[in-house]
Amino acid sequence: MTDLGRLLLFVGGTIVIFGLVLTLFGRTNLPLGRLPGDFVYRGKNTVFYFPLTTSILLSLVLSIVLHVIGRLKK
Repeated sequence: MTDLGRLLLFVGGTIVIFGLVLTLFGRTNLPLGRLPGDFVYRGKNTVFYFPLTTSILLSLVLSIVLHVIGRLKK
């Protein structure tokens, strides 16, 4: 049971850190979510938003960060 408790604390801490980072990025003028290639369709009663370029960029950055972390652990 202690392993489950540690896992839950780690996941909770990660969510808190991720939320703080998103809050700080929201206050800056970074164009995440408004990059060329992010699709927005506005109909009469609907709005469809698909951040394709932002998703690719974040995936690339996270892949590099996790690769570096993996290299440091060896």
